[in-house]
Amino acid sequence: MDYLERRRRIGHYFDRTAVQAWARLTSDAPVSGVRATVRAGRAKMRGMLVSWLGLDDRFADCSVLDAGCGTGLLAIDLARLGARVTAVDLSPNLVSLAHERLPQDIPFGRIDFRSGDMLDASLGEFDYLVAMDSLIHYAPEQVVSALAQWAPRIRWAMSFTFAPSSPLLKAMFYVGRLFPKSDRSPAIVPTAFRQLQELIAAEPALAGWTLTRRERVSKGFYTSEAIMLCSPSMTARMSEANKMPAEPVAPRLGSLT
Repeated sequence: MDYLERRRRIGHYFDRTAVQAWARLTSDAPVSGVRATVRAGRAKMRGMLVSWLGLDDRFADCSVLDAGCGTGLLAIDLARLGARVTAVDLSPNLVSLAHERLPQDIPFGRIDFRSGDMLDASLGEFDYLVAMDSLIHYAPEQVVSALAQWAPRIRWAMSFTFAPSSPLLKAMFYVGRLFPKSDRSPAIVPTAFRQLQELIAAEPALAGWTLTRRERVSKGFYTSEAIMLCSPSMTARMSEANKMPAEPVAPRLGSLT
């Protein structure tokens, strides 16, 4: 399935079928035990991704693209640390909900919520990109294609998550195919890190980008793995300051495999 068709199905699901479920999941409302673990896992992942950016006074007013913002929780976390956030999602209904839920302590204009394609070049250029659980429905080749399209417009780093290949995820994928088409969510695509790593290393548009962080979050029914890729400029800056280990993305990686 190509990117456009995949995007269409994902947009329809989150804007029509699952909007109420996601509205509840991303609120403080009581949820089932299964969804409680997903909520906890997403909260942990969100906190980790924010911490990776190291936002403090040195990075005040930096620009961040929140690709696949949903109801805006990550965008709010980033804005509270001083970032200027452009938050985009395929679902107009979720974006509308994000507007409604925007806390009063967020300065006007600090977050620009938009409905549309996260790959749209007209969104502009940014210091950072964060794509939390928005690429997990795409094939590895499509994930790397997205990174390649973002790379020229991202100054410092791109952080994103993928669904690590595991027996549980594969079983959930096959069970999901038994449901009627009208009730199916877009399948999460289990991805082996090694495959993703090789595709990144082979992509010309990502030459010079380095994998600096990788960590998995597992909470009950939530399992997602995050990666940070740093631009050549960021890698040189951090290496000189000796503040971040810079590992090559090439498949020969040892400690990150």
